[in-house]
Amino acid sequence: MVDTMALLHAFTRTSRVRGRRTGTPPPPAQATLPADDEVLLDAPDDALGRALVGAAAGDPAPAAELLVATRRRAAWEHRDRYVRRLAAFARSRPEWLDAWRDRAPRDPDALLVDAQRAVDRAWDSPARAELLREVSPLITAAARADHRDPVPWRLALDHARGARAGHTYFEELWEAAVRRAPHHHGCHVAALRYLASSWHGSHRECFDFAETAAQDAPEGSLTQALPLRAAFGYLTDGCGPAVERARLDAAADRAAALSARLPSAQPWPAELRNLLAHVLVRLGRRRDALEQFRLTGPYATSFPWDRDADDPLGRFLEVRQDVLLAVASGSESTGTDASGARSGRPGSERRGRPEPRDH
Repeated sequence: MVDTMALLHAFTRTSRVRGRRTGTPPPPAQATLPADDEVLLDAPDDALGRALVGAAAGDPAPAAELLVATRRRAAWEHRDRYVRRLAAFARSRPEWLDAWRDRAPRDPDALLVDAQRAVDRAWDSPARAELLREVSPLITAAARADHRDPVPWRLALDHARGARAGHTYFEELWEAAVRRAPHHHGCHVAALRYLASSWHGSHRECFDFAETAAQDAPEGSLTQALPLRAAFGYLTDGCGPAVERARLDAAADRAAALSARLPSAQPWPAELRNLLAHVLVRLGRRRDALEQFRLTGPYATSFPWDRDADDPLGRFLEVRQDVLLAVASGSESTGTDASGARSGRPGSERRGRPEPRDH
């Protein structure tokens, strides 16, 4: 762990973040939230929506235009999200992507979506490690197609975790990834997941990495929320030494500060806000969670609610209603677990490690 962490830290500053409350005014007890039947699960933004409509009609052109625009603007976070969603769609409706690959076999965007689709397909198999090794040439081709793009390297980091690659190889991938985009959120999440899976229960080391990366990241970067991912991993794991409550609160506070700077009721910040609401509820901070439900508007995301239930939308609505009622009745707690007692690992409805599909 020491060697791996030392390498990962070499690409971020070694100063530590100090938790601070955001100062966001509390929402009113009767906060206005979208009605249950107005809430959408994993809704695409307008640009992705057009690409998916085109793909459904067998036309890859809108998807190609969308992804080439992300490369031209170096909009790597949006590109990463779009690639994941397009690859997921291609698993059930492959004709448009297969036609795109046939017409433009060296297209960087088609290569990347195809590589993501192949990794996703292999990940769900009991023979995951073996199948992932067969996918390596696709990822290599996508990385070579555009040397500036960090997203193939995020995919390579995920692939290395699933294939149980050793630390030396992972560190080489990490170095290449951060050389292209030092603060790319997807690559940092992939690294955090690798550390968590390689060193089960070493949550303090994961927090060290996440906090240092967040401290180094620009103010508006999604990597500011990396400690929130570490907090989620800890709260849903159920093993390892206790993490200080102040550290969990600091992770949530930093993510809340980022959320406050992002536009409200938009699809693309929704996963951050859904995850933040989930963590805040587990921490017993229901008034703060209500503010995130207000900011996310009608946009529910499968992650993280699918870790608690088979029906993520239903779970989102259930938790949102519980939070609203608790705040309205004045029974919400602050900085306590579900039983109202301060603890190192706050109470939750259901515990367990994040499932393998979280990749």
